[in-house]
Amino acid sequence: MLKSFYNANVLEAGLDEVGRGCLAGPVVAAAVILPKDFTHRELTDSKQLTRSQRERLQVVIKQNALAWAIAEVSHEDIDRINILKASFLAMHRAVDALTVRPEHLLVDGNRFVPYPMLLHTCIVKGDAHFLSIAAASVLAKTYRDELMEQLGLEFPAYGWAQNVGYPTPIHREAIRQFGPTKYHRMSFRLL
Repeated sequence: MLKSFYNANVLEAGLDEVGRGCLAGPVVAAAVILPKDFTHRELTDSKQLTRSQRERLQVVIKQNALAWAIAEVSHEDIDRINILKASFLAMHRAVDALTVRPEHLLVDGNRFVPYPMLLHTCIVKGDAHFLSIAAASVLAKTYRDELMEQLGLEFPAYGWAQNVGYPTPIHREAIRQFGPTKYHRMSFRLL
């Protein structure tokens, strides 16, 4: 069972991002503030869940969270500033969009650019340890998967409904055959 909080005495927001390793589309981050007494047996790292589990959990998270927000940084901005900076920017934008101000940020990973006037703690594999980070991973992943599915309608050969922009053989073969789309990250090694 994942932990409900890191510090019981402060209002915490869990932060996670998805899409760093993709060849196309934005990087997406979510921030989630859960009640201290929130528990859920099924909620864990979004990569360990099926699509239907994530979609069910997204509803539970949105209904129970004290606040939640999702933000993205475009593929153009990723190319301009690099993927690591874009990931941090997406997380900062998600915190900016929260309707409740947290007192502490729980960040999935080992690095983070400090958010002004807020303490943070980086937790490697945090989405497998803390409910708020797992909730953020679910919201970010469901949002981005849906977005890539929509973009895939415009470019069906790239298989984005299945690979959501990650470098699968089908995706790379489409790049080889048809070239990159307007959604590809040109600073990435596409082939």
